[in-house]
Amino acid sequence: MALQCGIVGLPNVGKSTLFNCLSNAKAQAANFPFCTIEPNVGVITVPDERLSALATLVNPQRIVPTTVEIVDIAGLVKGASKGEGLGNKFLANIRETDAILHVLRCFENENITHVDGSINPVRDKEIIDIELQLKDLETVENRISKVQKQAQTGGDKTAKILYDLLLQYKEVLLQGKSARTVQIENKEQEKLGKELGLLTNKPVMYICNVDEASAVNGNAFVDAVRESVKGENAEILIIAAATEADIAELDTYEERQLFLEEVGLTESGVARLIKAAYRLLNLETFLTVGVQEVRAWTYSKGSKAPQCAGVIHTDFEKGFIRAEVIKYDDYIAYESENACKEAGKIAVEGKEYIVQDGDIMHFRFNV
Repeated sequence: MALQCGIVGLPNVGKSTLFNCLSNAKAQAANFPFCTIEPNVGVITVPDERLSALATLVNPQRIVPTTVEIVDIAGLVKGASKGEGLGNKFLANIRETDAILHVLRCFENENITHVDGSINPVRDKEIIDIELQLKDLETVENRISKVQKQAQTGGDKTAKILYDLLLQYKEVLLQGKSARTVQIENKEQEKLGKELGLLTNKPVMYICNVDEASAVNGNAFVDAVRESVKGENAEILIIAAATEADIAELDTYEERQLFLEEVGLTESGVARLIKAAYRLLNLETFLTVGVQEVRAWTYSKGSKAPQCAGVIHTDFEKGFIRAEVIKYDDYIAYESENACKEAGKIAVEGKEYIVQDGDIMHFRFNV
Protein backbone atom coordinates (compact mmCIF):
# COMPACT_ATOMS: atom_id res chain seq x y z
CA MET A 1 0.00 0.00 0.00
CA ALA A 2 1.64 3.22 -1.16
CA LEU A 3 1.15 6.02 1.36
CA GLN A 4 1.78 9.58 0.21
CA CYS A 5 1.76 12.66 2.43
CA GLY A 6 2.04 16.18 1.05
CA ILE A 7 3.86 18.91 2.98
CA VAL A 8 2.12 22.26 2.57
CA GLY A 9 2.40 25.71 4.11
CA LEU A 10 3.12 29.34 3.34
CA PRO A 11 6.56 30.19 1.91
CA ASN A 12 9.45 30.20 4.39
CA VAL A 13 7.79 28.25 7.20
CA GLY A 14 10.30 25.36 7.07
CA LYS A 15 8.67 22.92 4.63
CA SER A 16 11.82 22.11 2.65
CA THR A 17 13.95 21.93 5.80
CA LEU A 18 11.51 19.38 7.21
CA PHE A 19 11.47 17.50 3.91
CA ASN A 20 15.26 17.31 3.94
CA CYS A 21 15.08 15.78 7.42
CA LEU A 22 12.60 13.19 6.21
CA SER A 23 14.23 12.21 2.98
CA ASN A 24 17.63 11.53 1.50
CA ALA A 25 16.58 13.80 -1.38
CA LYS A 26 17.77 17.37 -0.81
CA ALA A 27 15.19 20.00 -1.70
CA GLN A 28 16.44 23.51 -2.31
CA ALA A 29 15.98 25.40 0.94
CA ALA A 30 16.30 29.13 0.37
CA ASN A 31 15.03 32.31 1.99
CA PHE A 32 12.57 33.28 -0.72
CA PRO A 33 9.12 32.07 -1.89
CA PHE A 34 8.70 29.32 -4.49
CA CYS A 35 12.17 27.87 -4.12
CA THR A 36 10.47 24.52 -4.61
CA ILE A 37 8.59 24.79 -7.91
CA GLU A 38 8.34 21.10 -8.79
CA PRO A 39 7.21 18.84 -5.96
CA ASN A 40 10.14 16.95 -4.50
CA VAL A 41 9.31 13.36 -3.62
CA GLY A 42 11.20 11.39 -1.01
CA VAL A 43 10.68 7.75 -0.06
CA ILE A 44 11.43 7.07 3.59
CA THR A 45 11.29 3.95 5.72
CA VAL A 46 8.78 3.69 8.56
CA PRO A 47 10.61 3.23 11.89
CA ASP A 48 9.56 -0.02 13.56
CA GLU A 49 11.65 -1.37 16.42
CA ARG A 50 9.88 -4.74 16.17
CA LEU A 51 11.72 -5.57 12.93
CA SER A 52 15.12 -5.28 14.59
CA ALA A 53 14.02 -7.35 17.58
CA LEU A 54 12.72 -10.14 15.32
CA ALA A 55 15.82 -10.02 13.13
CA THR A 56 17.99 -10.59 16.20
CA LEU A 57 16.16 -13.88 16.76
CA VAL A 58 15.83 -15.04 13.14
CA ASN A 59 19.02 -13.64 11.54
CA PRO A 60 17.34 -13.14 8.15
CA GLN A 61 19.09 -12.34 4.87
CA ARG A 62 17.33 -8.97 4.77
CA ILE A 63 15.00 -6.68 6.70
CA VAL A 64 12.30 -4.93 4.67
CA PRO A 65 10.49 -2.06 6.41
CA THR A 66 7.43 -0.43 4.92
CA THR A 67 7.78 3.01 3.31
CA VAL A 68 6.04 6.37 3.00
CA GLU A 69 6.31 8.89 0.17
CA ILE A 70 6.67 12.50 1.26
CA VAL A 71 5.92 15.22 -1.29
CA ASP A 72 7.31 18.71 -0.71
CA ILE A 73 4.78 21.04 -2.34
CA ALA A 74 5.75 24.65 -3.00
CA GLY A 75 4.40 27.37 -0.69
CA LEU A 76 0.79 28.39 -1.19
CA VAL A 77 -0.20 32.06 -1.09
CA LYS A 78 -3.41 34.09 -1.00
CA GLY A 79 -5.25 33.61 -4.27
CA ALA A 80 -3.89 30.11 -4.93
CA SER A 81 -7.44 28.88 -5.57
CA LYS A 82 -7.60 31.39 -8.45
CA GLY A 83 -4.17 30.41 -9.79
CA GLU A 84 -2.03 32.98 -7.94
CA GLY A 85 1.57 31.95 -7.33
CA LEU A 86 1.28 28.89 -9.56
CA GLY A 87 -1.58 27.89 -7.26
CA ASN A 88 -3.44 25.59 -9.65
CA LYS A 89 -0.40 23.36 -10.10
CA PHE A 90 0.26 23.19 -6.37
CA LEU A 91 -3.38 22.42 -5.58
CA ALA A 92 -3.29 19.60 -8.13
CA ASN A 93 -0.23 18.18 -6.37
CA ILE A 94 -2.09 18.24 -3.03
CA ARG A 95 -5.08 16.45 -4.59
CA GLU A 96 -2.91 13.42 -5.38
CA THR A 97 -1.79 12.87 -1.78
CA ASP A 98 -3.43 10.72 0.93
CA ALA A 99 -2.87 13.18 3.77
CA ILE A 100 -1.74 16.76 4.31
CA LEU A 101 1.13 17.75 6.59
CA HIS A 102 0.48 21.45 7.19
CA VAL A 103 3.64 23.17 8.45
CA LEU A 104 3.09 26.27 10.60
CA ARG A 105 5.90 28.63 11.56
CA CYS A 106 5.99 28.88 15.33
CA PHE A 107 9.39 30.49 15.80
CA GLU A 108 10.92 33.97 15.61
CA ASN A 109 13.97 34.57 13.42
CA GLU A 110 14.71 38.01 12.04
CA ASN A 111 16.99 36.48 9.39
CA ILE A 112 14.14 34.53 7.79
CA THR A 113 11.49 36.77 6.26
CA HIS A 114 7.80 36.00 6.58
CA VAL A 115 5.62 36.51 3.52
CA ASP A 116 3.10 38.50 5.63
CA GLY A 117 5.66 40.36 7.73
CA SER A 118 4.91 38.86 11.15
CA ILE A 119 4.71 35.50 12.93
CA ASN A 120 1.12 34.36 13.38
CA PRO A 121 0.57 30.63 12.75
CA VAL A 122 -3.21 30.83 13.24
CA ARG A 123 -3.47 33.48 10.51
CA ASP A 124 -1.17 31.42 8.28
CA LYS A 125 -3.33 28.33 8.81
CA GLU A 126 -6.48 30.26 7.92
CA ILE A 127 -4.92 31.59 4.70
CA ILE A 128 -4.28 28.10 3.41
CA ASP A 129 -7.56 26.74 4.77
CA ILE A 130 -9.47 29.43 2.85
CA GLU A 131 -7.65 28.70 -0.40
CA LEU A 132 -8.32 24.97 -0.14
CA GLN A 133 -11.94 25.59 0.87
CA LEU A 134 -12.50 27.94 -2.07
CA LYS A 135 -11.16 25.34 -4.47
CA ASP A 136 -13.41 22.68 -2.91
CA LEU A 137 -16.42 25.00 -3.12
CA GLU A 138 -15.75 25.40 -6.84
CA THR A 139 -15.59 21.61 -7.22
CA VAL A 140 -18.79 21.07 -5.20
CA GLU A 141 -20.80 23.70 -7.07
CA ASN A 142 -19.74 22.23 -10.42
CA ARG A 143 -20.88 18.77 -9.34
CA ILE A 144 -24.17 20.09 -7.96
CA SER A 145 -25.01 21.61 -11.32
CA LYS A 146 -24.38 18.24 -12.99
CA VAL A 147 -26.37 15.96 -10.65
CA GLN A 148 -29.16 18.25 -9.39
CA LYS A 149 -31.70 17.46 -12.12
CA GLN A 150 -30.98 13.74 -12.04
CA ALA A 151 -31.29 13.65 -8.24
CA GLN A 152 -34.55 15.63 -8.10
CA THR A 153 -36.46 14.16 -11.05
CA GLY A 154 -34.99 10.72 -11.75
CA GLY A 155 -35.07 7.48 -9.85
CA ASP A 156 -31.30 7.33 -9.41
CA LYS A 157 -30.78 6.60 -5.71
CA THR A 158 -27.02 7.17 -5.88
CA ALA A 159 -27.49 10.57 -7.53
CA LYS A 160 -29.86 11.57 -4.69
CA ILE A 161 -27.35 10.49 -2.02
CA LEU A 162 -24.54 12.36 -3.80
CA TYR A 163 -26.68 15.49 -4.24
CA ASP A 164 -27.59 15.57 -0.53
CA LEU A 165 -23.94 15.08 0.40
CA LEU A 166 -22.84 17.87 -1.95
CA LEU A 167 -25.33 20.23 -0.32
CA GLN A 168 -23.87 19.40 3.09
CA TYR A 169 -20.36 20.06 1.81
CA LYS A 170 -21.46 23.36 0.27
CA GLU A 171 -23.04 24.49 3.54
CA VAL A 172 -19.92 23.90 5.68
CA LEU A 173 -17.58 25.34 3.05
CA LEU A 174 -19.65 28.54 2.87
CA GLN A 175 -19.30 28.74 6.66
CA GLY A 176 -15.50 28.71 6.29
CA LYS A 177 -15.18 25.14 7.56
CA SER A 178 -13.45 22.19 5.92
CA ALA A 179 -15.25 19.32 4.19
CA ARG A 180 -13.91 16.86 6.77
CA THR A 181 -16.23 18.40 9.37
CA VAL A 182 -19.29 16.93 7.61
CA GLN A 183 -20.69 13.96 9.53
CA ILE A 184 -20.72 10.96 7.17
CA GLU A 185 -23.73 8.74 7.87
CA ASN A 186 -23.03 5.51 5.96
CA LYS A 187 -20.56 3.60 3.77
CA GLU A 188 -22.11 4.81 0.51
CA GLN A 189 -21.73 8.46 1.54
CA GLU A 190 -18.14 7.73 2.57
CA LYS A 191 -17.40 6.16 -0.83
CA LEU A 192 -18.99 9.03 -2.78
CA GLY A 193 -17.21 11.59 -0.60
CA LYS A 194 -13.81 10.04 -1.32
CA GLU A 195 -14.53 9.96 -5.06
CA LEU A 196 -15.03 13.74 -5.03
CA GLY A 197 -11.37 14.18 -4.08
CA LEU A 198 -11.99 17.31 -2.01
CA LEU A 199 -8.81 18.91 -0.67
CA THR A 200 -10.27 19.73 2.75
CA ASN A 201 -11.62 16.19 3.14
CA LYS A 202 -8.11 14.79 3.45
CA PRO A 203 -6.76 13.96 6.92
CA VAL A 204 -4.53 16.77 8.14
CA MET A 205 -1.71 17.00 10.64
CA TYR A 206 -0.55 20.42 11.79
CA ILE A 207 3.22 20.49 12.28
CA CYS A 208 4.30 23.33 14.53
CA ASN A 209 7.86 24.21 13.49
CA VAL A 210 9.53 25.63 16.60
CA ASP A 211 13.00 26.67 17.76
CA GLU A 212 15.18 24.25 19.72
CA ALA A 213 14.19 25.68 23.11
CA SER A 214 10.53 24.88 22.39
CA ALA A 215 11.10 21.39 20.93
CA VAL A 216 9.69 19.54 23.96
CA ASN A 217 6.86 21.64 25.37
CA GLY A 218 6.10 24.08 22.56
CA ASN A 219 5.47 27.80 23.09
CA ALA A 220 2.75 30.45 22.94
CA PHE A 221 2.48 30.08 19.16
CA VAL A 222 1.82 26.34 19.56
CA ASP A 223 -0.77 27.01 22.27
CA ALA A 224 -2.60 29.34 19.87
CA VAL A 225 -2.60 26.65 17.17
CA ARG A 226 -3.97 24.05 19.62
CA GLU A 227 -6.82 26.38 20.51
CA SER A 228 -7.66 27.13 16.87
CA VAL A 229 -7.82 23.48 15.73
CA LYS A 230 -9.48 21.88 18.77
CA GLY A 231 -12.75 21.34 16.86
CA GLU A 232 -11.12 19.77 13.81
CA ASN A 233 -10.20 16.32 15.12
CA ALA A 234 -6.71 16.89 13.68
CA GLU A 235 -3.29 15.82 14.94
CA ILE A 236 -0.73 18.37 16.14
CA LEU A 237 2.99 17.61 16.18
CA ILE A 238 5.79 19.82 17.53
CA ILE A 239 9.05 19.63 15.57
CA ALA A 240 12.15 21.82 15.61
CA ALA A 241 12.97 21.29 11.92
CA ALA A 242 16.31 23.13 11.99
CA THR A 243 17.43 21.05 14.97
CA GLU A 244 16.24 17.85 13.28
CA ALA A 245 18.29 18.85 10.23
CA ASP A 246 21.40 19.14 12.42
CA ILE A 247 20.69 15.73 13.97
CA ALA A 248 20.24 14.15 10.53
CA GLU A 249 23.76 15.26 9.57
CA LEU A 250 25.36 13.21 12.37
CA ASP A 251 27.03 9.99 11.25
CA THR A 252 26.04 7.44 13.89
CA TYR A 253 22.86 6.42 15.68
CA GLU A 254 24.59 6.93 19.03
CA GLU A 255 25.50 10.53 18.15
CA ARG A 256 21.95 11.27 17.03
CA GLN A 257 20.47 9.80 20.22
CA LEU A 258 22.88 11.81 22.37
CA PHE A 259 21.87 15.01 20.57
CA LEU A 260 18.17 14.17 21.09
CA GLU A 261 18.74 13.58 24.80
CA GLU A 262 20.50 16.94 25.12
CA VAL A 263 17.46 18.64 23.62
CA GLY A 264 15.17 16.66 25.94
CA LEU A 265 13.65 14.27 23.39
CA THR A 266 13.59 10.46 23.42
CA GLU A 267 12.66 10.03 19.75
CA SER A 268 13.38 12.02 16.61
CA GLY A 269 10.72 14.24 15.09
CA VAL A 270 10.98 12.20 11.90
CA ALA A 271 10.02 8.99 13.70
CA ARG A 272 7.20 10.71 15.58
CA LEU A 273 5.88 12.27 12.37
CA ILE A 274 5.74 9.00 10.44
CA LYS A 275 4.05 7.16 13.30
CA ALA A 276 1.54 10.00 13.64
CA ALA A 277 0.88 9.87 9.88
CA TYR A 278 -0.02 6.19 10.26
CA ARG A 279 -2.51 7.03 13.01
CA LEU A 280 -3.86 9.85 10.89
CA LEU A 281 -4.60 7.48 7.99
CA ASN A 282 -5.89 4.67 10.22
CA LEU A 283 -3.08 2.34 9.15
CA GLU A 284 -1.40 -0.53 10.96
CA THR A 285 1.37 -3.05 10.26
CA PHE A 286 1.47 -6.83 10.15
CA LEU A 287 4.72 -8.77 9.90
CA THR A 288 6.11 -11.79 8.08
CA VAL A 289 9.11 -13.60 9.53
CA GLY A 290 11.49 -16.07 7.89
CA VAL A 291 15.16 -16.76 7.27
CA GLN A 292 14.98 -15.01 3.89
CA GLU A 293 13.43 -11.81 5.24
CA VAL A 294 11.70 -10.11 8.13
CA ARG A 295 9.21 -7.72 6.60
CA ALA A 296 6.58 -5.14 7.54
CA TRP A 297 3.35 -4.73 5.56
CA THR A 298 0.92 -1.81 5.75
CA TYR A 299 -2.85 -2.40 5.90
CA SER A 300 -5.98 -0.43 6.79
CA LYS A 301 -7.02 -0.88 10.41
CA GLY A 302 -9.96 -3.26 10.69
CA SER A 303 -9.01 -5.33 7.63
CA LYS A 304 -9.73 -9.05 7.67
CA ALA A 305 -7.17 -11.76 6.99
CA PRO A 306 -7.93 -12.25 3.26
CA GLN A 307 -7.54 -8.52 2.54
CA CYS A 308 -4.20 -8.48 4.35
CA ALA A 309 -3.12 -11.54 2.38
CA GLY A 310 -3.93 -9.54 -0.75
CA VAL A 311 -1.47 -6.85 0.35
CA ILE A 312 1.30 -9.39 -0.26
CA HIS A 313 -0.16 -10.73 -3.52
CA THR A 314 -3.63 -10.69 -5.09
CA ASP A 315 -3.48 -14.49 -5.51
CA PHE A 316 -3.18 -14.85 -1.73
CA GLU A 317 -6.53 -13.12 -1.28
CA LYS A 318 -8.26 -14.96 -4.14
CA GLY A 319 -7.24 -18.40 -2.91
CA PHE A 320 -7.22 -17.67 0.83
CA ILE A 321 -7.69 -20.77 3.00
CA ARG A 322 -6.55 -19.73 6.45
CA ALA A 323 -4.01 -17.64 8.35
CA GLU A 324 -1.59 -18.82 11.00
CA VAL A 325 -1.05 -16.01 13.50
CA ILE A 326 1.57 -15.47 16.18
CA LYS A 327 1.33 -12.44 18.42
CA TYR A 328 4.51 -10.36 18.37
CA ASP A 329 4.97 -10.48 22.16
CA ASP A 330 4.67 -14.29 22.10
CA TYR A 331 7.30 -14.61 19.37
CA ILE A 332 9.71 -12.42 21.35
CA ALA A 333 9.01 -14.35 24.57
CA TYR A 334 9.45 -17.84 23.02
CA GLU A 335 12.16 -16.74 20.56
CA SER A 336 11.15 -18.93 17.59
CA GLU A 337 8.19 -20.17 15.57
CA ASN A 338 8.75 -23.77 16.69
CA ALA A 339 8.78 -22.77 20.35
CA CYS A 340 5.55 -20.81 19.83
CA LYS A 341 4.01 -23.89 18.21
CA GLU A 342 5.02 -26.15 21.09
CA ALA A 343 3.55 -23.65 23.55
CA GLY A 344 0.27 -23.49 21.64
CA LYS A 345 0.82 -19.86 20.69
CA ILE A 346 0.01 -20.20 16.97
CA ALA A 347 -3.65 -19.47 16.23
CA VAL A 348 -5.35 -20.73 13.08
CA GLU A 349 -7.75 -18.05 11.82
CA GLY A 350 -10.32 -17.96 9.01
CA LYS A 351 -11.74 -15.35 6.65
CA GLU A 352 -13.44 -13.31 9.38
CA TYR A 353 -10.32 -12.74 11.49
CA ILE A 354 -9.56 -9.04 11.94
CA VAL A 355 -5.80 -8.59 11.77
CA GLN A 356 -4.18 -6.76 14.69
CA ASP A 357 -1.18 -4.44 14.62
CA GLY A 358 2.03 -6.43 15.03
CA ASP A 359 0.50 -9.81 14.14
CA ILE A 360 3.04 -12.19 12.59
CA MET A 361 1.15 -13.77 9.70
CA HIS A 362 1.58 -16.87 7.57
CA PHE A 363 -1.09 -17.28 4.91
CA ARG A 364 -2.26 -20.58 3.42
CA PHE A 365 -3.85 -20.30 0.00
CA ASN A 366 -4.72 -22.29 -3.09
CA VAL A 367 -5.15 -20.83 -6.59
